[in-house]
Amino acid sequence: MRELRSSSFWRAVLAEFLGSLLYALLGLGASLRWAPGPPSVVGSALAFGLAQATLVQALGHVSGGHVNPAITLAFLMASQLSLARALGYLLAQVLGALAGAGVLYGVTPAPVRGTLGLNALHPGVGPGQGTVVEVLLTAQFVLCVFASFDDRHDGRPGMAAVPVGFSLALGHLFGVR
Repeated sequence: MRELRSSSFWRAVLAEFLGSLLYALLGLGASLRWAPGPPSVVGSALAFGLAQATLVQALGHVSGGHVNPAITLAFLMASQLSLARALGYLLAQVLGALAGAGVLYGVTPAPVRGTLGLNALHPGVGPGQGTVVEVLLTAQFVLCVFASFDDRHDGRPGMAAVPVGFSLALGHLFGVR
């Protein structure tokens, strides 16, 4: 409970809120169709990857730059994060993503807004198949995050942003279609 009275705890929770807000706003905003034709999977993947890399670089020293509940849960399960901090991060991430989507909804014209970047399974892909793909891509991403933040890796945790961003973009390129 002492952690809840720490200003660094609340700064980190606020950083996760802000990071999730910006991640949702930028990633989903890049996924919208502003022009006729099919959406650009590469553009969307790059937007999400670059947003993740930027936020890891900018917020990593404050909160670790998780920005993603899967990363927070993985750090909790690996005993790298306290339960109080994980719960604070998870709440901040969900509220931040909702706020980011809300801001995007408010600043986007209705014809462009569409489903606000919501995606669904391809008609030929069943829920079980989609779940397996999502689990594998999440595992790949979590593995990359752990490897990138490992102090034994190269002693330069600031360099973690690049592989983390690439890993997320790779997952999008594989899984979006």
